[in-house]
Formats: sequence, C-alpha cells, structure tokens
Amino acid sequence: MLDLKLRDARIRTVDERHPRARTLGVLGGRIVGLDDTVEDLPARTTLDCHGAVVVPGFGDAHNHMAWFGQSLDELDLGAAATVDQVYEAVARRAAGLPAGAWIVGSGYDDTVMGRHPHRAGLDRAAGGRPVWLKHRSGHMCAVSSEVLRLAGVLDGTAAEPEGGVVVRDDDGSPTGLLQERAQSLVSALVLPYPVTALADAVSRASAVYAAEGLTHVVEAGIGLGLIGRSPVEAAAYQLARDRGTLRTRVELMVAADNLHPLRAHAEDAITTGIDLGLRSGFGDDRLRLGPMKIWLDGSLIGRTAAVSEPFCGHDHASGVYQNSPDAMRRLVVDAHRAGWRVAAHAIGDSAVDLALDAFAEAQSSAPRPDARHRIEHSGVVRPDQLDRYAELGVVPVPQAHFLYAVGDTMAQALGPDRTPWMYRHRSFLDRGVRVPGSSDRPVAPGAPLLGMQSMVERLSSAGAVLAPDERVSAEQALRAYTLDAAWASHDEDRRGSITPGKYADLVLLSDDPVDVASDRIGAIEVLATFVDGVCVHGAGAVADGTAAQGPLPTAVPLTAANKES
Repeated sequence: MLDLKLRDARIRTVDERHPRARTLGVLGGRIVGLDDTVEDLPARTTLDCHGAVVVPGFGDAHNHMAWFGQSLDELDLGAAATVDQVYEAVARRAAGLPAGAWIVGSGYDDTVMGRHPHRAGLDRAAGGRPVWLKHRSGHMCAVSSEVLRLAGVLDGTAAEPEGGVVVRDDDGSPTGLLQERAQSLVSALVLPYPVTALADAVSRASAVYAAEGLTHVVEAGIGLGLIGRSPVEAAAYQLARDRGTLRTRVELMVAADNLHPLRAHAEDAITTGIDLGLRSGFGDDRLRLGPMKIWLDGSLIGRTAAVSEPFCGHDHASGVYQNSPDAMRRLVVDAHRAGWRVAAHAIGDSAVDLALDAFAEAQSSAPRPDARHRIEHSGVVRPDQLDRYAELGVVPVPQAHFLYAVGDTMAQALGPDRTPWMYRHRSFLDRGVRVPGSSDRPVAPGAPLLGMQSMVERLSSAGAVLAPDERVSAEQALRAYTLDAAWASHDEDRRGSITPGKYADLVLLSDDPVDVASDRIGAIEVLATFVDGVCVHGAGAVADGTAAQGPLPTAVPLTAANKES
C-alpha cells in the first residue's frame, strides 16, 4: 500500500524520460511510480489535486538562513526611501527601550536613499544608545558613536582589520560606516549568539521557506567569518532539527575562517580543515556539511567587488580583496586537497580570475574529477572567462533576482560596456555549464518563483532589461531551481526531479510556471510543500477542503495556531 497518492494533477517532472504525468505514488518517503504504475494501487492517503500543478521541490543554492531568521525580529529598514526615514524608525524603536539597550536594524540600501546613515543622525535618533544597522548586502553597516566607542574606534585603540574599511569624513572623523571585515569591530561586541536563539531564527526562516516551496537550501557560511553567528553555529541547525522545526533539507557551508592547520599522516595530504577531518558531505539527507566558503572580494552594491577596471564615477575604486590574494589562493588549494568542495565568493571579474586560477592550480596539484567547485555570485564575468568555467567544471551561482532588487545601481556601477557581463545565465548554458537557482536571501527576496521570473525577464525595478541576451526560458528557470540546484550539491540522483526512486520532495502550485505569462510567474501561489512525502506547508488548506482521503502526513501538528502555515 502506498503512503500517499496524488491524482488529477498536472505534474511537471523535470525528467526528460517522462516529462508529464497525472498521478504519482509515494512510499517510505520516495517516489515509487507515475501514472499507470500506481493508478490502481491503494494508498493510506489519496490527494485529489483537482488539476493543481505539481513540480519537484525547489532548491536555493545560496542563502543565509540564520541571518534571515534573525532579521525577522530586527528593525526592518527595507522600505526606507530616505535617510530621514531610517532615523525616524530608529527613534520609534528607541522610545520603548531602556537607556543602553541596543537597536539593531537590517535591510537599508544607500543606493535607494542616496547616502548612508551618519553616526551623528543615529546618535540624535537613538538618544545615545548603541545602534547597529546592517546594509542589505551584508558587506557593510552603519553604527552610532556609542558602538564606535565600545569598539575602540573613537579613541584609536582598535586597529582597522585587514580587508575592511572604517569610512571617515574629510577631517578624518569616522562616519559610522564600516565596510567588509571592519564590521568585525561590531560583531565582536555581540557575538556569539546563543544556540537556542539561533535555532529559533532558523526555525522561523524554515517556516517561510516551506511556504515558498523550498525543500532544500544551502546556508552560505556558518561559524566564524564575515557573517558567522557563533563558532558552534551548526549546533543551532541540529537543535532545530531535534525540535522538529527544521522543515527543509539544509546543507551548511563552513566559512574559511573556521579552517585551521591539522596534523594528519603525510599520505593523507590533509594539512588544513576542521577538527576530526570532517569535510563536505558529512551528515545525512536532512543536514550535512557542504563546501568550504571563502570570501574573495566585496559587493557590487557597495562598489567593493574586485574589478579589473574602476567602477563608473569612481576613478580609483576597483574594489577590495578580503585577504591577500596569495593567501586565499593557498587556502583554496589546501581545502581542495583535503577533500572539500570549495565555494568562492567572487563578484568582480578580477576576483573571478583569482577563483578560476586557484581551482586550476588545485586540480593540477591533486586531480579530483567532478569536484563541482563553485563561484558564488559570479557577478561580473568577462567573455574570455566563460570557457574556463566549462573547462574546469566550475559551477556559477548567480542570483537572478538581484537584477530586479538592485540591478539598476549595479548597472550604473558597471556602465553600458560591462552590464552585459552581469549575473549571466544563458552564456553558461550555451557552454554546457549548469546554473543552480539561488537568492542570497536576505540580500534580496528569496521566493524561488520570483527568481524564476527574473531569470526569464531580467527586468530591473525601473523597467530596464539588463543583459537581455542572458534571458532563459521558463522551463530552464524551473530546472535551475530544481534539478540543477540538486546537481550543484551532487544530489541529482536523489532529488531535483519527480522520478521513481528519488525523494518525494514536491510542491503543489496554483498554476504552471512554464505555461503562464512571464510576468505572472512570481504571483503563482504555493498550495502545499512536501518533504519525503510529508506535508511541511499547506496542511491546513488541504484539511479544510475535500481533496484528501485519509490522514495527510504532516511534519507539524495541525492545530489552530499553524493551520494556515
């Protein structure tokens, strides 16, 4: 007997051998058959989909889960159109807080407001309280004078971290803006966060992800480093799983700052890693270690990405490296030799060169066929660099929805000659290079259907079509967020398509993202989400209707409190 049978569905399998179906069966968390092979089999639960669309569960190859979950409890500055609106929001939050309490906000965008908040304005708004406002990019923040005092910036006792910038006025006085690794001056005052608090944040994020059809995500950097929350951050994900509140499969990138020298046998060639020699792949199908994540450069939004020619309007600004290029190259090679997959954050074309050179050296010194090393973002890729991705088997991980969220300011930074190189997609596919779907949430909205729409349209918020030759079809966009996202994690034999033998990770949609007009893809409703054939979102909607015959397996008890989730 089947555990679950879905019938009268418009099933888009993303499997070329059986592209469409009407019925599917699930047993033991796996898809066991389609159409005639399961049509007449009994099932504990039969769900009549009444023509709803079923697609494989979505994957996000690059997101920041704990960061996003924490941001849900922080002062939301994403809608601020002016710096004065930021100051007003800070003042409102300060009014209900005791003296000395921290005010933490996130999501402000200087390219929208015209400038960054200044510490003098934050001091007035917060009444002298410590204020920490995180830029939407994650590569900079604005803080008040009290934070600078606590960090030792005002009295000069704090050294400016390598790879970071304490921005100053013309008279040499700090403005309150901290870029790249200078943010560590603030994080050192508040980190580490408690594991229980991080588990709560992960759980909040996971509920949102399930509601958007996500069944697998890659967390892009835990532990120490630029965006790490705690040296024991992985324990928060394990706690969320133990609590039963981790609704998605999660792969954890380990930030390069966590790696340290290891003493192993000479034959092992393991000189660098984390304790016990754990590396990419350790764990199980619900929670495991992914690549080692190394940040090579900064951000395109903040004009700190490492580019070969200066940004427009910034004659001497060619970005920054997070560390010396030689040291980062050596770390990539050592991690490769130790068996890690490597995910190199590289946005500017100069940083892309560094990543490609490092991967080439790594493979030359210790060949590992099909390693699937990655370049996160691949934000500015010159024509001469495209073939090297294919030759080296490197996976580009761009974020298409950046084009809508922040594409206009990126295009301004690059100018018309380089805009065609921005967050490419079609050019990679033309060379046989797979492109997984990803969001970089919370830098940009992370709903996969929004990302698919941006892959197809490449529209900015101002209505410009950015690099139109890089547009792809809706079917290719769906594949990016399903099978190609699975492939990037070496999971294509277990998930990413509705194929007998694979995990029963499924999404029920109100319409077909391949068939609807492109401007409607992002508005398609996610009706229900299943992981291993268990409903992790939408159980309330199904239970309220007459579609289900038999008890619907749910990961979260169906109560009045979560019936709509």
